[in-house]
Amino acid sequence: MDTKIAIQGIKGSFHHQVAEEYFNKNMPLDECMSFDILVKSLLNNEAQKGIMALENSIAGSIIPNYALIDRNNLHIIGEHYLDIHMNLMALNGQKIEDIKEVHSHPIALLQCAVFFANYPHIKLIESGDTAETARRIQEQNLMGIGAVASPIAAKMYDLEILASGIHTIKSNKTRFVIVKTQNKELPKEQINKASIKFELDDMPGSLATILNVMNNCKLNLTKIQSMPIIETPFQYSFFVDVVFEKYKHYEKAKNILQLMTTHFKVLGEYKNGKI
Repeated sequence: MDTKIAIQGIKGSFHHQVAEEYFNKNMPLDECMSFDILVKSLLNNEAQKGIMALENSIAGSIIPNYALIDRNNLHIIGEHYLDIHMNLMALNGQKIEDIKEVHSHPIALLQCAVFFANYPHIKLIESGDTAETARRIQEQNLMGIGAVASPIAAKMYDLEILASGIHTIKSNKTRFVIVKTQNKELPKEQINKASIKFELDDMPGSLATILNVMNNCKLNLTKIQSMPIIETPFQYSFFVDVVFEKYKHYEKAKNILQLMTTHFKVLGEYKNGKI
């Protein structure tokens, strides 16, 4: 059976772009209009691998996706960093002054807030996906409505780009992770990054002690994200990414951390995708 890739959004979306770059252009896709639907696709084996955005260099972490991966016991088997180019597009023959509303994914709109502050006549409306909005404008011939999406979406749905590169900070990258329901079969010598999750007792210096262990074991901490534990107010889970040169250093740290933390969990062991 061919491997099917679940993406959030439709063809022309940034998730679609990642699928083409990470896998290949002919992989069958399961287009999901939300991350919840994407996870269900994996759990029901409708798709065998999924692509989920996890953090953006402007908008920050997509915290609900950390919870989805953890709660559904998904495994991160890889990652991909994508340069995000946001563009304002609409049906041909219009100017920005003609656009009354712009629809797009809330994260996309957040990344372009400074640009739209210069156009107070435009109403910003959140939608489920960047490319889906572009397709809807084309299919329904919606004049006066714009979309914020990728150059691929403009080309695919025959829209005119009225303003390109409208994201606030020009170096705009999103980190995507590749997930599946079972762990990856990568050999240890190829693994140089891991994502882990743990909880700590509410004691002074407990997090500092953990960070010292990582440092002593030659792990480089690249990300730490805290998330409140709903059942126990003011207690937190920590999601941590570490990179390392040798798997044995990580393995040593993992054995120590399992003893020093509660609810320790490996979310993924994979190859560092950052260039």
